[in-house]
Amino acid sequence: MKIGFIGVGKLGKDAAEVMYECGHDVLGYDVKTMSETKINMTTSIMDVCKHGEIIFIAVPTPHHPDYDGRNPTSHLPNKDFDYSIVKEVLTEVNKHTSKEQLVVLISTVLPGTIRREFINLCDNFRFIYNPYLIAMGTVKWDMVNPEMIIIGTEDGTFTGDAKILLDFYKTFIKEGTRYEVGTWDEAEGIKIFYNTFISTKVALVNMIQDVAEKIGNMNVDVVTGALERSTYRILGPAYMKAGMGDGGGCHPRDNIALRYMAEKLDLKYDLFDAIMEAREKQAMNMANKLVSLSEEFNLPIVILGKSYKPDVEYIDGSSSILVGHYVEKTNNKVEYDLEQPIPAIYLLGHYGKHHDYDFPEESVVLDPWRQFKSDKIKVIQYGNTRKSS
Repeated sequence: MKIGFIGVGKLGKDAAEVMYECGHDVLGYDVKTMSETKINMTTSIMDVCKHGEIIFIAVPTPHHPDYDGRNPTSHLPNKDFDYSIVKEVLTEVNKHTSKEQLVVLISTVLPGTIRREFINLCDNFRFIYNPYLIAMGTVKWDMVNPEMIIIGTEDGTFTGDAKILLDFYKTFIKEGTRYEVGTWDEAEGIKIFYNTFISTKVALVNMIQDVAEKIGNMNVDVVTGALERSTYRILGPAYMKAGMGDGGGCHPRDNIALRYMAEKLDLKYDLFDAIMEAREKQAMNMANKLVSLSEEFNLPIVILGKSYKPDVEYIDGSSSILVGHYVEKTNNKVEYDLEQPIPAIYLLGHYGKHHDYDFPEESVVLDPWRQFKSDKIKVIQYGNTRKSS
């Protein structure tokens, strides 16, 4: 098929390349000059609209930079996403399209946004909301192996346009992938609550980790392991490993936006405020542990893993930086990812990484994943306070 792709950025680039690699004719557009990409690029949205039978829009719905989760946010006013970029793009696309074309919006928005903010800008083309469950560093794999395809239509029925879109995805997604069809509002909800459900699980297992630290003689992995294997009522094992807080460009900010929604709808309660506060307090508890160890051993503090997850360069929503923030609030200095190791208190910010790091013998490692072992240096398993440990 002839595919237009608007928003060929840090997520959109890999998504568009998957479509190209399976044989589709993809023309892309982005406001920024992209690094090398396999797909053809243009400097005009009009060109994309003239080219595409299906036009995908994958532009950002950002918060102010203060709201990305790498620093405390629970004290800031609740804010919705900024939808101005999506509105600008939809307005421009509407000028150059016809009812012969299907426009598919991928960007994350709060439930009710399309009906309230966007659909009046979509007079000339057919429209579907189709948010992706993709993550930085694994976009191409996620595109081919999605947990589900989310399709939002006006009334929630499986329309002819929904079938066209699903048939398109079947050219490259894993056979047997389930699809979920709902109204625009339900599709918006599936995407954002999927993200915040993960945040809730991470906050819960890290709360158990804090309990283990406080109560003594308790290994958090024994507790979370039992819950992880409880697949009848507790859904599945993913994210059931206590450690660092969640991060990235989606999860912290989605909870922030849902705080705004809870206030706007006057729900009388706000789970999401508690989740974000828990994330920050958990980071503070870990920072306090680092400071305590620093004072006990008279060593500086180093955090290994500044990016928000392993093998990516992005620091958006980094829980390591958040822990570092609280360390610095105690007037202690923090170093990140030192290439030249020094004797220090080291926090392992990334799961499964830094096992080959050349720790000096005087060092102490604080391991929130409880998997690092060494015969040469002291290792403290954060969240495991069993006396036998």
